[in-house]
Amino acid sequence: MIQLKREDLEQMKNIAEEAYPYECCGVLVGTENSGMKIVAKVIPAENHRTDSPENRYLITADFMRQIEHRFRNTKSSIVGFFHSHPDVPARPSAYDQEHAWPWYAYVIVSVQQGRAVEVYNWKLKNDRSEFDAERIDVL
Repeated sequence: MIQLKREDLEQMKNIAEEAYPYECCGVLVGTENSGMKIVAKVIPAENHRTDSPENRYLITADFMRQIEHRFRNTKSSIVGFFHSHPDVPARPSAYDQEHAWPWYAYVIVSVQQGRAVEVYNWKLKNDRSEFDAERIDVL
């Protein structure tokens, strides 16, 4: 499960709409308490995928290291990621499954014809066999 502030949800939707017709991406930073990932900050990332940015995204290792370093001496850490799916549902693709890690939250925003229409949160099972839908609590 994931907990977001309404403004964080709106920020992700706006980022996804601005990136359309390409995928956007970013990092969710916060804390975890009894299985609930509590997002404190949404950090957009540049999609470095050059070969097919309309249906793939890439967050660089350098960007990830910068985020980890920035929050190293705090109680916050990376709890998940977000990205968009232009003109397709907010469901993980086979590509998403191949590149995801268990435990993390994966928020997907579906953008249809330039407008964010649905947002779902997913978590990859520990055996990597599939994603489970997880609740989003919006404050």
